[in-house]
Amino acid sequence: MFDCKEKLRNNKSRVSVSKIAGSILTASKTRSEKLLSTTLQEGLQRYSIGEKLRALRLKKKVGLVDLGRHTGLSPALLSKIERGKMFPTLPTLLRIALVFSVGLDFFFSDERKRQIVAIVRGSERLRFPEKPDAAEVGFHFECLDFPAVERKLNAYLAEFHPLAPAKVRVHQHSGIEFIFITSGKLGLRIGEVEHSLEKDDSIYFDSNLPHGYRRIGSSPCSALVVTIP
Repeated sequence: MFDCKEKLRNNKSRVSVSKIAGSILTASKTRSEKLLSTTLQEGLQRYSIGEKLRALRLKKKVGLVDLGRHTGLSPALLSKIERGKMFPTLPTLLRIALVFSVGLDFFFSDERKRQIVAIVRGSERLRFPEKPDAAEVGFHFECLDFPAVERKLNAYLAEFHPLAPAKVRVHQHSGIEFIFITSGKLGLRIGEVEHSLEKDDSIYFDSNLPHGYRRIGSSPCSALVVTIP
């Protein structure tokens, strides 16, 4: 017959050894993670990702709150990234890059004077609304050249939606805009005048002028839109 007290002592001893071993492994793992974290931080700091993001955001005149709405990231998190308090994951950085129509190379490459060849597959494009969280939007757009670095223009595929003329949201930005209608009928308001454009029509205009878009009729309307800063 086994001695119950002795059995309990043996069990407690085994539990204590397991706890000690677990503590040693945890401490070792924590030290490794800290070392790895320090190594990664030192490696990432030389790319100045936060400084590049802040400079790009200010250049585009986008506030932290607006950038947060477009990316789904909090302004506080974006601020930490800009100040170098934290480094974004690649998916997070890609979401930011897509909003500004830049490639990931923009944040990581120091040598961008080489010849650029950037291909965007149809399955890689992401679709964004004109304005996040708006009840009605005039269009959705997809960036056609986001992997390109230091590009001289921005190209989009836009799908326009029906809106009452009074609900057209006008905006303006520096540079030139070119639109080629690929399907349907587009109402393009420039200043106080609305221009009607149909399939295969195109228009070139100064985008410093207030302008806005709406689909005319029931047929789907899409266009190639090119902006030059």
